[in-house]
Amino acid sequence: MGNSHLCCTLLLLLLLSIQGRVLCNVYQVGDLHAWGIPTSSNPQIYTKWSKSHTLNIGDSLFFLYPPSEDSVIQVTSESYNSCNLKDPILYMSNGNSLFNITKPGDFYFTSGVDGRCQKSQKLHVSVYGNGSYVADSPADSPAASAPSYPLFSGPFRCRLLLLLRRRH
Repeated sequence: MGNSHLCCTLLLLLLLSIQGRVLCNVYQVGDLHAWGIPTSSNPQIYTKWSKSHTLNIGDSLFFLYPPSEDSVIQVTSESYNSCNLKDPILYMSNGNSLFNITKPGDFYFTSGVDGRCQKSQKLHVSVYGNGSYVADSPADSPAASAPSYPLFSGPFRCRLLLLLRRRH
């Protein structure tokens, strides 16, 4: 069933790519390391990672982790600084979570597991408004979506269609 879902998703993306296109980067958070508690030899991995990547509108963050052991939540700046896991903006728990960046600003993420934020399993990224997003018509859209089966991992150039909620 997974392969049939993947084939349908690819076919849908191909058909829809005729109408609008996005040139973007998909970044695996932490690069070769899975989303998890930083090691004692690299306690600031996510801070260093964030500082070494310039993110733009149209880019995506890919979080890879065992779904039975972890999750990712998007939180406010205040919740990020205090490691408050209550009332997240977005909750992702499938182990292959993709956060699509659709607007500029600061975004804050942490593990959804108690105690891990305090152990520096958290990420703050700043997104600049000079992405190459192209749409057929203006649309109101949420800042992110988390599909069940992301198609890409690691930093690379890609053509990706962002599915936006159209105005009614």
